[in-house]
Amino acid sequence: MDHSKHVRVAGNELTAEILTDAAIYGPGDEKIGTVDHLHGSGPQAQIVIDVGGFLGIGAKPVGVPVSDFDFMRDQDGDVHAVTSWTKDQLKAMPEHRDR
Repeated sequence: MDHSKHVRVAGNELTAEILTDAAIYGPGDEKIGTVDHLHGSGPQAQIVIDVGGFLGIGAKPVGVPVSDFDFMRDQDGDVHAVTSWTKDQLKAMPEHRDR
């Protein structure tokens, strides 16, 4: 996917309403997960990503700072993110559990 024409999501747009269900792409531009939900909003938020699984079944939720991702909108207005994290690195993280 060519991200060069995509528009960056502003810090004040880093909210659950905008980011939930956004696809996450790794360093090889492969889809590595999907945003499940957020804790907080803006640049200090933590996102919970579902990694692995198939069609959401068997996915592992992991929490990562939103600052580790570059969120943007494509030509259709759909929000997605790119990151230097790999799927294996995210899967190796502790499982996130809401309290």
